[in-house]
Amino acid sequence: MPGSSDCPLLRPLLGWRRSELAKIVAAAGVEPVHDPSNADLRFERVRVRMQMSRLSDLDSMALALSARHLAEADEAIEWAVAHCMEAVRTEDGISYWNPGNIPRVIALRVLERLLYEKVGMHPRGNALARWHDRLAGGEVATLAGVRGDGRKAEWRFGLAPKPRSATDPRMGRP
Repeated sequence: MPGSSDCPLLRPLLGWRRSELAKIVAAAGVEPVHDPSNADLRFERVRVRMQMSRLSDLDSMALALSARHLAEADEAIEWAVAHCMEAVRTEDGISYWNPGNIPRVIALRVLERLLYEKVGMHPRGNALARWHDRLAGGEVATLAGVRGDGRKAEWRFGLAPKPRSATDPRMGRP
């Protein structure tokens, strides 16, 4: 089966245009095999190709190159995050990290990793960005059950205390 460990799937022609490949196959006198799934609208890749073909100004090769560059940038960010995580120290369940002046996108990913280590969650988007901004502003803020304290250069992270219930005798009510 293609893609299994005993039969790796190699896709060396993905960088070629369909028209270029058709010319090469025709010149070689080879009858191409047509995969019916390439025309099946149930697959997102087919729907995306159809939409792209309607956009005459869109250069699919340039788009593929941009996607490759974005993937490389993401790898670079992950490399930086891994190095930042080496600077996180943990003592008695509290993690400490000094973000210094690292770019925000890297700080967000470090915070995401810290959340995962503490509570096994990967929150992203607005909630994570707001948490970062509050910590960067020198505040204390909680996200997904993790309390972050940004009042000092070295931020602190620990599990947030459980909220008291209304029936808790310490609350002064029955």
